[in-house]
Amino acid sequence: MKKSWYKEMAVYQIWPRSFKDSNGDGIGDLEGIYEKLDYIKSIGVDAIWFSPLYPSPNADYGYDIADYMDINPEYGDMETFKKVLNGAHERNMKVFMDLVVNHTSTEHKWFKEACKSVDNPYHDYYIWRKGKGKDGKQPPNNWLSTFEGGAWEYVESVDEFYLHVFTKGQPDLNMDNPKVRQEVKDIMKFWLDMGVDGFREDVITYISKKEGLPNGFPIPVACGMEHYNCGPHLYEYLKEFHDDVLSKYDCFTVGEGPLITPEKVLKLVTEDDTQVLKTMFSFDHLEADCLMTDWIKKPFSLKKMKKCYQKWYDAMNGKGWHTLYLENHDHPRIIDRYGSLKYRVESGKMLATMCYLQKGTPFIYQGQEIGMTNIELHSIDEFKDMVTFNNQIMFSKFGIKGDRFVRMANKGSRENSRTPVQWDNSEYAGFSTVEPWFNLNPNYTEINVAQAEADENSILNYYRKLLKFRKEHEVAIYGDFKQYYENSNELFVYERNLDGEKVLVVCSFAEKSVHFKAPDGIDLSKGELVLNNYTINPVNHNSFVTRPYEARVYYFKEV
Repeated sequence: MKKSWYKEMAVYQIWPRSFKDSNGDGIGDLEGIYEKLDYIKSIGVDAIWFSPLYPSPNADYGYDIADYMDINPEYGDMETFKKVLNGAHERNMKVFMDLVVNHTSTEHKWFKEACKSVDNPYHDYYIWRKGKGKDGKQPPNNWLSTFEGGAWEYVESVDEFYLHVFTKGQPDLNMDNPKVRQEVKDIMKFWLDMGVDGFREDVITYISKKEGLPNGFPIPVACGMEHYNCGPHLYEYLKEFHDDVLSKYDCFTVGEGPLITPEKVLKLVTEDDTQVLKTMFSFDHLEADCLMTDWIKKPFSLKKMKKCYQKWYDAMNGKGWHTLYLENHDHPRIIDRYGSLKYRVESGKMLATMCYLQKGTPFIYQGQEIGMTNIELHSIDEFKDMVTFNNQIMFSKFGIKGDRFVRMANKGSRENSRTPVQWDNSEYAGFSTVEPWFNLNPNYTEINVAQAEADENSILNYYRKLLKFRKEHEVAIYGDFKQYYENSNELFVYERNLDGEKVLVVCSFAEKSVHFKAPDGIDLSKGELVLNNYTINPVNHNSFVTRPYEARVYYFKEV
């Protein structure tokens, strides 16, 4: 496996609207981010990934872009962005932008032009079809949006429907048009020439649609996905972006691919002349407590999660590089899901240990490092995400309404990760001087950065130790991965090995005590306990009894 800077880094994701407000309008902004660059660096990360900073009407809170080459006035301006970019670089941190090119906003100038006439040169920037039925007002096929009802919206001025596999405010680009692909390359060059270090490429596996747009298998949501997820020209177009632009810079790219498989990922990231992306986010390790979506909950299964990690390691090892993450802007907080609110600090540390000492590049989402948790809202009126409202309509068909739906949304909605970052226990949590754009989690008085800084045993300070250990030991980056206790639903145990160094990671996912005995060939007395989330408990006969959500990391080095 080749050594590369992007494999050795850790990345901090910022969802800017909820990070830090500097100007008292209740919305996070770039000056607020600039104020916190030293804090971000102190966590031990080497890069920042910004969720979209571009102008947007916020149909999907920034993932509907109205201008790819400017900054949302809510967040600041281009000069302020350059100030943040330079500030990050001065602290030896890279900066990655969110590249969202499956779709634009309906407010983008391209789409406004496209709606003027079928002969307008921008009309073919999007995917249009004539309607069906005698009146021509029926959708061209049966596809359904992932976020918002049907996937087609009628525009009277051109007497055609445009495709949107997300909200109706996010019309899909026609990537089969070479002019659109040139626009994407121009966008990439614009930011890379400014000094940005790479991109996270949003739902990049959706950019190629099957010719003819045939009907999809009839399912309640995202019907038709089989015709555009990893579509026919996906590799061809990513290869074009790579060869014409990305290959000319020392930059990083990570793709997002819902329902992606290792086999499909390897076609994009295998480290040879065919590589078009450095790595990809997979999703199935976050399906250990749900059925396909965060909204349909099942009891957490550690065995299911462990099998997933093993599957990806087996597929990627020696061929391509993988990502490690537990939270982002699209999922509820992980402690509520895989850990324990009763043992929030212990399970928060354990989950970080379990995840970030595996093989791959760590990604940490804002607030995760202090153990932020899900919020409990009391009325549908408190929610803001269009996905929640779309699900309200869908689940009502199955009799899930009113308070029952609100309880479901509190567990499954993306709002859980979008509450303002909790900086201190002052009014508005130090996020702003006024009421924020979205509800604060009431537990900010106990869970906040200031409290975590003052507590040497906080989750935050544990993250710092964990990332420092990873950075200082190549075995934790490049070492191989081997699981033990594979059939246990209580223990996740694995080792990493490289050039005579070994790391043994022991994580308990149980509140009750569990007896752990070291695997054959491993003598705990010869290892150094380098990370643990409890005060030291003695080892007897090469074994010990775990405490709730205990984590231990032993380091061995051959003399």
